[in-house]
Amino acid sequence: MLPTNFPALPQGLSAPAFNVTSAAIQASFNDLFASVDSRIFSGIPLAYPCFASTTKNGAECGEVQRQYLNETFRAANFGASIETQWEICQRTGAQCLLDSSNPTARVAQSGTCDAGSVSSYFIDVRNAADVIAAFKFSSQTSIPLVVKNTGHDYKGRSSAPNSLALWTHNLKNMSYQPAFVPERCPKNHLSQPAATFGAGVQWAEAYEFADVHNITLVGGTDRSVGVVGGWLQGGGHSVLSNTMGLGVDRVLQFKVVTPDGIFRVANACENEDLFFALRGGGGGTFGVVLEATLLASPAVTLQAVIVSWASSNRTLTGQLWSVMVDNALTWAADGWGGFSTSELAILVNPILNSTEAEKSLESLINFGNVEVHGNKVPGAQVVVTSFPSFLSFFNEFTSEHVASVGTNLAIASRLIDKSTFSTESNRTALVSGLQRMNDAGPGMIILLTTPFSYLSAPAERTSVTEAWRSSVYHVTAIAEWPWDASADDKRAAYRQVSTAVDNMREITPDAAYQNEADVYEPNHEVAFWGSHYAELWRIKQKYDPQHLLDCWHCVGWNPESSRFSCYL
Repeated sequence: MLPTNFPALPQGLSAPAFNVTSAAIQASFNDLFASVDSRIFSGIPLAYPCFASTTKNGAECGEVQRQYLNETFRAANFGASIETQWEICQRTGAQCLLDSSNPTARVAQSGTCDAGSVSSYFIDVRNAADVIAAFKFSSQTSIPLVVKNTGHDYKGRSSAPNSLALWTHNLKNMSYQPAFVPERCPKNHLSQPAATFGAGVQWAEAYEFADVHNITLVGGTDRSVGVVGGWLQGGGHSVLSNTMGLGVDRVLQFKVVTPDGIFRVANACENEDLFFALRGGGGGTFGVVLEATLLASPAVTLQAVIVSWASSNRTLTGQLWSVMVDNALTWAADGWGGFSTSELAILVNPILNSTEAEKSLESLINFGNVEVHGNKVPGAQVVVTSFPSFLSFFNEFTSEHVASVGTNLAIASRLIDKSTFSTESNRTALVSGLQRMNDAGPGMIILLTTPFSYLSAPAERTSVTEAWRSSVYHVTAIAEWPWDASADDKRAAYRQVSTAVDNMREITPDAAYQNEADVYEPNHEVAFWGSHYAELWRIKQKYDPQHLLDCWHCVGWNPESSRFSCYL
């Protein structure tokens, strides 16, 4: 039995309702409804309109089918995730998906739509009072809470069955402060140019804003990723990180509601322990961030070198990666960031001029001209160019390179320490391991996105693993499975991607980026946070004494919680 004010589930949607068994709990529901100005809605899977058991019209289904693989469309719909396994119950198979290989295919008449892991209800969060009311409600009823913005989450932390979600997607405030001083800091505290973003702002929006104000922000390279949610709180890497730091290095202030029901400001002068925890301790753990203020740097011109070809060529890939690995430490010192796959290398630099850039990457340019273009490899391209702003690079990059969207995808990653590049034998072993890793799955990316050359002040503590600072590469591998796969097929995909990354685990220290790590990462407390875990756990207990926030492999997580019942 649901309280009077709560929205009913749509016709034809199979979903468990909250277990409301007492007048006191029903009263808590009704109090919550009133506290958030009725902004509570049913969690409805994205594909719901397309199932025969519903009464939705064909036009709505057609729009879902056309936009099914569009990350911006998915991010704007509460019932969607960027990777679809976090919409379903992987363990039981309960789901409401379309065939990602052909979303316009007609759904079978016998098809059913099950809510899976989509939260039963969500609050459209507009202010701190909404979050405070939700924490009070969860404390009274033990209904699990999750925090969600875009659903761009490789670990499933923003969805859970039978939960109430806090949807922060409509917190879109943006402002620029030429001389920002964090609150409660003394008058003589250093003022810096900064930009403040609400929890719902995405990087595509933030970069447009930055361009208008002639500033540079360090952020992600997916249009739909949120600026201040899991990306930032988990570390936040960028092609600019080598010289300009991780996202957590550049955050100056958070405004956050902690699970004890208090709205707080966290910065270097106020709630310093919480500030430390939010700078790398992970999203959805220490509180609900409503906005964050980030350091704004002057506008930059990016020098860029791109070498690519069109078809698989293992020998050529090995040659490319040998050039990269042999020069990795020098290129990092010169300020380069970028990406590489088996047929592509894109490197960008915010500190060199065009002449310096060509000299620095002479070996890569020569490789492209001689081995790729000179041998008339199909699709050969060698491009030496510049971009007048980060936005111009971002728009060009995202027009051709988009992360997997609307599919089931397992990911795993590893940070590659500088010691791996120290000797010829180590470098040979690394290239060999990268090739085996690439052979083991459908996709692998080498990311030159660590803060290797960034020098932070000793007082600027962050809670990400210290290994970020000594690593040159961050590498990821993926595995996919079809929309109608069995539980055994799903398990096999997770094993496949973990086995691929074993090729790096064998030759590197124990470190991985928490936001893109193996869902079943061994020794995750060390891999994600290094020596910081014990301190983070103390902070977690201070601000969340009832453990109202919990998520997979997060600080202090309870693996026996019912919210994880759909993981394999």
